[in-house]
Amino acid sequence: MAGKNQEQDSTEAIGWAANDPSGILSPYKFSRRETGENDVSFKVLYCGMCHSDIHMAKNEWGNSVYPLVPGHEIVGVVTEVGSNVENFKIGDKVGVGYMSGSCRSCDNCSDDLENYCPKMLVTCSSAKYYDGTTTYGGYSDTMVTDKHFVVRIPDNLPLDATAPLLCAGITVYSPLKYYGLDKAGMKIGVVGLGGLGHMAVKFAKGMGAKVTVISTSVNKKQEAIEHLGADSFLVSRDPDQMQAGMGTLDGIIDTVSANHPLMPLISLLKTNGKLVLIGAPTKPYELPAFPLLMGRKMVGGTMIGGMKETQEMLHFAAEHGITSDIELIPIDYVNTATERMLKGDVRYRFVIDVANTIKAAK
Repeated sequence: MAGKNQEQDSTEAIGWAANDPSGILSPYKFSRRETGENDVSFKVLYCGMCHSDIHMAKNEWGNSVYPLVPGHEIVGVVTEVGSNVENFKIGDKVGVGYMSGSCRSCDNCSDDLENYCPKMLVTCSSAKYYDGTTTYGGYSDTMVTDKHFVVRIPDNLPLDATAPLLCAGITVYSPLKYYGLDKAGMKIGVVGLGGLGHMAVKFAKGMGAKVTVISTSVNKKQEAIEHLGADSFLVSRDPDQMQAGMGTLDGIIDTVSANHPLMPLISLLKTNGKLVLIGAPTKPYELPAFPLLMGRKMVGGTMIGGMKETQEMLHFAAEHGITSDIELIPIDYVNTATERMLKGDVRYRFVIDVANTIKAAK
């Protein structure tokens, strides 16, 4: 299998791990595999905190294995490369996102869609890597990853504010591109203004779209328009505003993971409009057929992006000056940060200052 290492030795690492479904994180010493011939090893400088980290730490998806070191928005500096690695060298700025392995031979992998590979390996799930070693995420001081799943960070992007692009950034960039919502002058709606939503606004604006933020309350209107550059704002609970917005949008990126009705969003779409779901509510949606039929409208979904597209996204971000709005925290603040994330109390992404704080907090 591609990506398998011949070496079985290991090296000591320090991280913060969940030991049970409480999701509470604490210092944890563990072993990473030695740098194999196809591997890139790097010192972790920063790691973003994604809501998926909470799901995994608490075993809310039912597949977590403990101890579990979360983190899949990981950036750092290369410290060692394997003998078969030609595209990276010591000192390069690199990143690793949600996946760190795939079969590399199926149709999806052949089409640069490793994210849809049936054997896609999640970076931070405490699953077994192909050589039998355990996968641990970026809430740790070091990473070792197959070269194919490592991306290069452009020099003009700040590493701390770039870390969330490796999940939140590619998760919104990919559907804008795939569903043809990346054309200048298009009218794009963004549902929710959190970690994903604020990135969707930035990327859609970078593509030249007219962006409407759709939220349940007016509280974020000033932030959306004055800070993030959205062109308009709709309060989804205001019937008059929703009525006025009917049939005005070419596409909508729905980032909300809480349960909510789709019908009001579908009504905002023009004929041939597309509603793309990237949030994952715990209960199934009710999907009305009639409004889809009458407008030849589409409801689709998407998950992160392949490696080629992720690198493309980073180059686009560098060209357009797109980074995440972050709050930089020490690693011993992660449990408090988790509580704040669950309350929506973050603007817009926590990023852990791993290199400067992990050993002091062990």
